[in-house]
Amino acid sequence: MADATLKIFSGSANRPLAERICAHLKMRLGDARVERFADGEVRIKVDEDVRGTDAFVVQPTSPPVNDHLMELLLMIDALRRASADRITAVIPYFGYARQDRKDEGRVPISAKLVANMLVSAGAQRVLAIDLHAAQLQGFFDIPVDHLYGSPVFSRYLRNLRIPDLTVVAPDVGSSKLARGYSKRLGAGLAIVDKRRLDDKETEILTVIGDVKGRNVLLIDDMISTGGSITKAAHAVRDMGARDVYIAATHPVMCGPAMSRLDEAQVQRVIVTDTIAIADGHRRKYLEVLSVARMLGEAILRIHHAESVSRLFDEDAEY
Repeated sequence: MADATLKIFSGSANRPLAERICAHLKMRLGDARVERFADGEVRIKVDEDVRGTDAFVVQPTSPPVNDHLMELLLMIDALRRASADRITAVIPYFGYARQDRKDEGRVPISAKLVANMLVSAGAQRVLAIDLHAAQLQGFFDIPVDHLYGSPVFSRYLRNLRIPDLTVVAPDVGSSKLARGYSKRLGAGLAIVDKRRLDDKETEILTVIGDVKGRNVLLIDDMISTGGSITKAAHAVRDMGARDVYIAATHPVMCGPAMSRLDEAQVQRVIVTDTIAIADGHRRKYLEVLSVARMLGEAILRIHHAESVSRLFDEDAEY
């Protein structure tokens, strides 16, 4: 059981995840309100004493990203002004992560700006899972604990005992992630070579590797509109793959994502609860694994100034 100096609060983005974290730690969720004025302005009120406490705010900046980001910033500011001793932003899904560089002229580096805003609001530490680009940790001038969804996924996937498995990266950028899973699962490896036509559309060129007669696991860090990963599913099936599974840490699931997944007719789509699943997105093929225990253990270790490296162990029970 956590001690009284540890307090966990939640915005409105994923309160069920915060409650599961607290249930694992055998503590109650902190008393705070998130309200909105008639004009849409966010109002935060912390309804308990936090002076001298180690406060953690659980809030993925998932869609609507700007609303949830503002909630997070205001709650951090409220805790800072209420004299919390330390404030850690627990951001299971970090929005704006894909805007991490100037890929053309006259555009912002939005991920860096968000990092600056969090620090300016009063965050003294950040805890995140599967950042879209690991180098985002360097955007912060405060400690960042970057956890991975792989211990949660690997344990589940090993229990499925999928025969003749090949792990497939839906694009070259995901090849390192896919290589890690292929090694952990003792599976083959293939990569889908695609070309991005614009911000929303991609074109599959070829599949590098053998998928004919194999069961395929497509692995990525997120499913946003579902375009890339469902096109990859169709591509490997066209090349003779048998059952197709999809695994992705963050179920952003915006726009046509669910209809694309429905049409892809995959065996199973495995995601985590870093982002709350909308009721309208529930499907029989959709399996949601919880990261609550992993985050709870990370929070406890940060609170007690212990190493979080144990959480990278594939044999840890999450």
